[in-house]
Amino acid sequence: MHITPTPAPDPQWAIPFFKGRSALVVGGSSGIGAAIAAAFLEAGASVTVTGATDGEIAASDLQGRPGATLRQLDVRDRTGVDALVSALPGLDVVVNCAGIIRRGDELDPDVFASVVDINLNGSMRVCAAARPLLAQSSQGAIVNLASVLTFQGGGLVPGYSASKGGIGQMTKSLAIAYAGDGVRVNAVAPGWITTSLTQDLQEDPGRSEAILARTAMKRWGRPEDVVGGVLFLASPAAAFVTGVILPIDGGYLIT
Repeated sequence: MHITPTPAPDPQWAIPFFKGRSALVVGGSSGIGAAIAAAFLEAGASVTVTGATDGEIAASDLQGRPGATLRQLDVRDRTGVDALVSALPGLDVVVNCAGIIRRGDELDPDVFASVVDINLNGSMRVCAAARPLLAQSSQGAIVNLASVLTFQGGGLVPGYSASKGGIGQMTKSLAIAYAGDGVRVNAVAPGWITTSLTQDLQEDPGRSEAILARTAMKRWGRPEDVVGGVLFLASPAAAFVTGVILPIDGGYLIT
């Protein structure tokens, strides 16, 4: 069963709150990451957006957007991560969205390891590379992409669940480690969002109905639903907020 998303409301973040600031959205060429990158652009930031392959970059709807710079980046490659980040003239915000899921295959240890390497280790590589530049900013902030599976297991996705559980603990740990640099580290934990990663579940009537039955708001989320929480956590409005994992799940975790 294909889910037709409810039309997104007019963006409330289209205020130049980030004018003159720079953001790096890793894994921002599509899905949730693309919605986040677009929101930062609308809020006045200059945004460097990465995709894992040249094909992802070429297919991105962000191509040609004023203020957007698109770059290929494999987060498994520490040298490549360090080179891309160090070439930036300045940096105020990092959002780690790069991630994969291999539903069913992750019970194989090699697949498990590859998922963790991208989703968790890749985010750590970016955080470590970005720390010096963020420390130079008066408002340095990192927002990592966790998940409702940060808080619960997934029988078909042990690698994805482990990586997102790790994102939660990494976020808390780096919030402590980076506080002395004036860098805040938080995360958002999306629920069930209509992206390519959940396409199979959207089209499975039984699975989709089970998800909606548990979701208090009785609908699938949209990538745009995640944006407000990210912009808040990256903004001066959250100046005394660090180490937080903010669920954006339509009430899935409370039922």
